[in-house]
Amino acid sequence: MSADERTGLYVESTIIMTTVRVVAPFVLTFALFVMFHGANSPGGGFQGGVIAGSVVMMLAFAYGIDAAREWLDVRVVAALASGGVLTFAAIGLGTILLGGNFLEYHLYEQFISHVVAYAIELVELAIGGIVASVAIGLFFLLAAGFGHAVDEPEDES
Repeated sequence: MSADERTGLYVESTIIMTTVRVVAPFVLTFALFVMFHGANSPGGGFQGGVIAGSVVMMLAFAYGIDAAREWLDVRVVAALASGGVLTFAAIGLGTILLGGNFLEYHLYEQFISHVVAYAIELVELAIGGIVASVAIGLFFLLAAGFGHAVDEPEDES
């Protein structure tokens, strides 16, 4: 596909770019609100993670997918996912080491008072990080297309 055939895939719009620049911090703040209030109200890590991942998608739609790929390092997305998994596992398995069940938060109260609320919030943030990184990764994977995954049939002559 030549460069002339690819024109029209991304059109730079000052209105969209400005709107995304203004709205993105509020959407990210709302994502954190949903994550933090997931234990006491509707929402949680999954919903907040999807909203946080949508911020990167908004930036990609406004500024171009290639620009967003350059801006957001793959290592950051991988660190977000692995950090979330490690945090979730550490909190959950720590209670097993203390003689309880998985994610039995109250067992930590012997070390820190009011730890149940903090542990729940950490788990919600960990889940949010995992979901956001998976959503971002899937978005960039789908945006890359499937042309590289289709093998040409080999000529068996």
